[in-house]
Amino acid sequence: MARIKSIKGLIERWERVNAELEELSLLLQLAEEEKDESTAKEVEEGLQGFGELIGKMEIDFLLGGEDDPKDALLTIHPGAGGTESQDWAQMLMRMYLRWMERKGYQTSILDLQPGDEAGIKSVTIEAKGEYAYGYLKAESGVHRLVRISPFDANRRRHTSFASVWVYPEVEDSLEIKIEDSDLKIDTFRASGAGGQHVNKVSSAVRITHLPTGIVVQCQSERSQHRNRENALKVLRARLYRYYQEKEEAEKSSKESEKKKIEWGSQIRSYVFHPYSLVKDHRTGLEKGDVQAVMDGEIDEFIEAWLRKPSTA
Repeated sequence: MARIKSIKGLIERWERVNAELEELSLLLQLAEEEKDESTAKEVEEGLQGFGELIGKMEIDFLLGGEDDPKDALLTIHPGAGGTESQDWAQMLMRMYLRWMERKGYQTSILDLQPGDEAGIKSVTIEAKGEYAYGYLKAESGVHRLVRISPFDANRRRHTSFASVWVYPEVEDSLEIKIEDSDLKIDTFRASGAGGQHVNKVSSAVRITHLPTGIVVQCQSERSQHRNRENALKVLRARLYRYYQEKEEAEKSSKESEKKKIEWGSQIRSYVFHPYSLVKDHRTGLEKGDVQAVMDGEIDEFIEAWLRKPSTA
């Protein structure tokens, strides 16, 4: 049903483009026959909107991967640097949640580990909506921040790093074989806000997949059962991607692109000082309004990456 809905949406957009083109063609013919400048101007204005429509259709066709229409699981981890990088990870979490809100996606925070003093140690966000993975896969990689640190009494400039990795959510109907004997399941008390229940009940769940060494955990729900379900959901997505990459290893494994969270490995830099600039190092796209980007305006970066010949 999700696939049918997606195809219907594509057909509707195509029909809209076709109808718009026919209307503009008729208006242009009328303007030429009657030498009507006002009609010609109307055609010129209409062409601008038509160009935007074509641009959106282009993105639709670029999102043609098997997993692109799926929901997504996005994880953020700070790099070395303690409070600085943990604060940066939280800033990125806010940016993506704002972007997801703009797209109309349904979001759930499956796991959140707060930082020791500020920020977060890690977060896993579920984004449910059309082509969530197709768009968000552009964000996988290391993100670099340059700013005057609010945690430095001497007001010095600091550079922080955080990694973002995105996985397609696996449908229950897709068989990912997980043997009970391959799982090590631990329960523990969740950290952070939540009141007495969080402090007294071991509701958080950590699952280790022994054959691959993949570890996932969830603590966002009060129920241990719900946390276990969410952890298994994340594990299925991670395993799906793991086995997919294993099959593609001979061609080009995405895991081989994962570099250390440090200098030289970033996909995008966010500079707050000494100037204001966000630069994507893969496409060369730059934006001067850092605050707008941090408020979730990242579509230009995503679309520029999708339009690259190597990613289309």
